[in-house]
Amino acid sequence: MILVGVSLSVLVLAGCKPIPPPTPLAQLNEQQAHGHDVFQSHCGSCHNDRRNGALNGPSLRGTFKKEYLPSGAPANDERVVSTIRFGRGMMPPMAGTMDSGDLDDLMAYLHTL
Repeated sequence: MILVGVSLSVLVLAGCKPIPPPTPLAQLNEQQAHGHDVFQSHCGSCHNDRRNGALNGPSLRGTFKKEYLPSGAPANDERVVSTIRFGRGMMPPMAGTMDSGDLDDLMAYLHTL
């Protein structure tokens, strides 16, 4: 109990806020649930979605609950869509692997993390 209080105090003093947990899978709407499926088939081998910690790429948990992406770019739809479409660093471009509906659904899902 004391350790939890100390950890939270350190986060507050450091200016960091704990990231709220993702929306439970059972509470996702149809679009978000399809976005979860898209994530699993296109992104899940390289990125965690519901856990912290990197795989081959950074965890996407809390992507839109932070001010900046790991690259330092603003955490907004435009930057995330651009990164998915055109790639960045070691991430390959995914534009040819999903249609615009899948991308929209994936973005809806990412907003739940």
